[in-house]
Amino acid sequence: MSFTTTANGVPSNSTVAMMLGRRRIPIHTSFYWGHKVDILFHCWPGNSSAMYAVALILVFVMAVLVEWLSFTNIVKLKPGTSSDVVGSLLRTGLYGVRTGFSYLVMLAVMSFNGGVFLAAIFGHVIGFMVFGTMAVMKKSGGLDSSKPQSVFV
Repeated sequence: MSFTTTANGVPSNSTVAMMLGRRRIPIHTSFYWGHKVDILFHCWPGNSSAMYAVALILVFVMAVLVEWLSFTNIVKLKPGTSSDVVGSLLRTGLYGVRTGFSYLVMLAVMSFNGGVFLAAIFGHVIGFMVFGTMAVMKKSGGLDSSKPQSVFV
């Protein structure tokens, strides 16, 4: 395996700072811990621990929102009605919003920061626990202790 080096002798396939013009951008190739990270936008959240906490909360909320949009049935379609086309367009729009939030969560995780990764996972898990299990319970008519319940219905 050959390694190429940057001008300062650091291997370019490790955690390095690549030169783009005059600006140095850190590129991490493995998970790391710490609050000095760029998530989604250049210089955000910066070096502030408080802004890092806000960024983690935002990633968590976006992941919960993705799960909510996955299990919600806001637009109810009634076949054969004139609002069928409008309802289909609204559902398509909601699908696009859900996909956009999913990609934003994915891009945040690609910062390779361990805290961001955990915030995204916990957001998806909590969102599924709240909205996914409620959807299963609605379909089955609630919990009945006399028969076993399965989440995989």
